[in-house]
Amino acid sequence: MLKDQDRIFTNLYGMHDRTLAGAKARGHWDGTAGIVAKGRDWIVEQMKASGLRGRGGAGFPTGLKWSFMPKESDGRPSYLVVNADESEPGTCKDREIMRHDPHTLIEGCLIASFAMNAHTCYIYLRGEYIREREALQAAIDEAYDAGLLGKNAAGSGWDFDLFLHHGAGAYICGEETALLESLEGKKGMPRMKPPFPAGAGLYGCPTTVNNVESIAVVPTILRRGPDWFAGFGRPNNAGTKLFAISGHVNNPCVVEEAMSISFEELIERHCGGIRGGWDNLLAVIPGGSSVPCVRGENMKDAVMDFDYLRNDLQSGLGTAAVIVMDKSTDIIKAIWRLSKFYKHESCGQCTPCREGTGWMMRVMDRLVRGEAEIEEIDMLFDVTKQVEGHTICALGDAAAWPIQGLIRNFRDEIEDRIKAQKTGRIGAMAAE
Repeated sequence: MLKDQDRIFTNLYGMHDRTLAGAKARGHWDGTAGIVAKGRDWIVEQMKASGLRGRGGAGFPTGLKWSFMPKESDGRPSYLVVNADESEPGTCKDREIMRHDPHTLIEGCLIASFAMNAHTCYIYLRGEYIREREALQAAIDEAYDAGLLGKNAAGSGWDFDLFLHHGAGAYICGEETALLESLEGKKGMPRMKPPFPAGAGLYGCPTTVNNVESIAVVPTILRRGPDWFAGFGRPNNAGTKLFAISGHVNNPCVVEEAMSISFEELIERHCGGIRGGWDNLLAVIPGGSSVPCVRGENMKDAVMDFDYLRNDLQSGLGTAAVIVMDKSTDIIKAIWRLSKFYKHESCGQCTPCREGTGWMMRVMDRLVRGEAEIEEIDMLFDVTKQVEGHTICALGDAAAWPIQGLIRNFRDEIEDRIKAQKTGRIGAMAAE
């Protein structure tokens, strides 16, 4: 169990003072200039040594990502962009940081931007996050007034400006290149890669896009040392992590825990157990709506980290938004609802996603009612495979994976429903 003295987010629940004075009292903005004085290479090497992997879902090593930025400027400015477009259903961890502990993020932006030779950082905020924007803007204003941002930020000798940009509530703008397009004032549609953002990102300049949590943990890691951070979790899955547990648990919550904690311990310790007991657990989506669901009995002993969930359970940690479903859940209808979401949020640029998300949703709609043929289950699975991996961005994968998880884990339920509903069947081609 994570001890209180090892928590990075000391005001996750807003119980304490979130102003600059409160943040300083809890140890933030302590010796920031000294960290910057150790130089860019030192910061990047420390981040690599810490084993921090991106907290936005993909889990790419953060220090390695930073090292892709050009060491010397070719005349173009460099940018850091913080992805605060937390739109994945079930995910609500970054929101708590911005509402209650905003100075962890602001200080992280300064240090990370310096490490990547960027004088400017943009935080792209989800359109629906109105109060979060107000809290974050107030904290930024405080930091400017105190000389922690702007010219000679925090006495470090580095000039640094931080801007908030409010999106309009499109899920696709959480994809890093669509986010950059939106930030430039264009339609939020993903770009082809290469070039990757580190080569040509915002305004055609070298850019790194990082998740809120990835940036907010940076100052604490550098203060306490990479070995301290790497001491939590398993190798290649290091550090502490915010878990957002929702659904059929007795106490849904957002909590900071050590990586690689067992699912059972996470639920028992922080959520007061599963509603109706462990025998009532049907399924769990362990990492936000785009990762495949896992049967409840396979989840109890699961290790909550990137590698175990991917390799052993064919799912993923994603954003660690744990959605728990008990046996009162219509699992087919739950996955249909996710299909509807991805159909609605597809930007329409790639044919497999534009056509496939609607097609999959309509077949799912019939599976919910049992008005389909048994053979259509395999056909639907085949279609998810034709969408997955054939689009510019990962939204096609995100639409395909929940359905794949459903068919892999709950095929018997789908078949039983079809058998029970023998009347009013229509063929696959008539699915309109």
